[in-house]
Amino acid sequence: MLQQFFIRCSGADSVILATCSEGEQNKYAGIGATVFFTAVMAFIACSYALFTVFDTIYSSVFFGLLWGLLIFNLDRYIVSTIKKRDSFKSELVQASPRIVLALIIAVVISKPLEMKIFEKEINQVLLEQKNEMTLANKQQLALQYTPAIEKLKQDIAALKSEIITKEAETNALYDIYINEAEGTAGTKLLGKGPVYAEKRVKHDATLAELTQLKATNAEKINGIETQIKVLNDDYAEVVKNSQPVIDGFDGLMARINALKQLPLMPSLFIFLLFLAIETSPIIAKLLAPKGEYDLKLEEEESILQTWIRQKVTQREKLLATDTFLNERIYTEIEEEHEVYAYKKKKTEALLKSQADAFHEIQLKNL
Repeated sequence: MLQQFFIRCSGADSVILATCSEGEQNKYAGIGATVFFTAVMAFIACSYALFTVFDTIYSSVFFGLLWGLLIFNLDRYIVSTIKKRDSFKSELVQASPRIVLALIIAVVISKPLEMKIFEKEINQVLLEQKNEMTLANKQQLALQYTPAIEKLKQDIAALKSEIITKEAETNALYDIYINEAEGTAGTKLLGKGPVYAEKRVKHDATLAELTQLKATNAEKINGIETQIKVLNDDYAEVVKNSQPVIDGFDGLMARINALKQLPLMPSLFIFLLFLAIETSPIIAKLLAPKGEYDLKLEEEESILQTWIRQKVTQREKLLATDTFLNERIYTEIEEEHEVYAYKKKKTEALLKSQADAFHEIQLKNL
């Protein structure tokens, strides 16, 4: 029963193959088994590839099954349409388009399984890429906020510098009126005279201005720091919202590109393995000698072709004979005067009837 199933998978004529030897049946059962298991591997590969895209097992299995059936049908068609000929060159020319198709199928099948086999290495590559993308994303977003933040920080520095300048001026006036009182500078008269009082008034006025300036600038600085905090919060929010996009950078195309960054040899060996599996039924049919099944199939096709050519030849001769007879008959009829006189009489009667009918219609209209 299993042998019959694999024979059907090979696309061979089971009726003809049943009349062949056991070895011939085993050969085509082996070809059919290769076709079947290739389709199974295509189903597994496609299901995994779609699972990485849709992240749902039911849809992945459903479309993977459709893909497996498609590959099974293609392989079965490829194997069943390769006919054994007396010339290996003609067989190779016949199989060359099918080998190209098998090459394409091998690529499609091998890539998803390569991604599954090297999943850990691919995840490491993707992690490095995500980290690089995160840093690049932060730097790119920072370009939108950094100029404004730096401008506000410069405003704060300017306000603080203004306070420092005013403090230096106030301290200088303080030193002047103290030195005047001590007699170490100015008039160099010890005691608190008129000049001391004048210097003291000027210092006190500057000190009041400094106090007012500190209060005013402190309020301005608080407002600017609030703006900086808002900008920093906006920047952090934008980075947070864009991070899920980077975290989701692990789709099918991303994994294929990550696979390309891994060493070539392991992937190449896996691809060659699937290429050998996919092309093995074709290569087997090309290398195998013409067997009992091929001879019987060729005989059946020859019988059918001979019968068709015979039918076509008979129809062509029948048509030629019928055409020749019709031409002779109509030629003889043209020469018969009795037929000519009879047809002339009927035509004259028809014309008279038409003239009478037209005359009656004209009379009614008067």
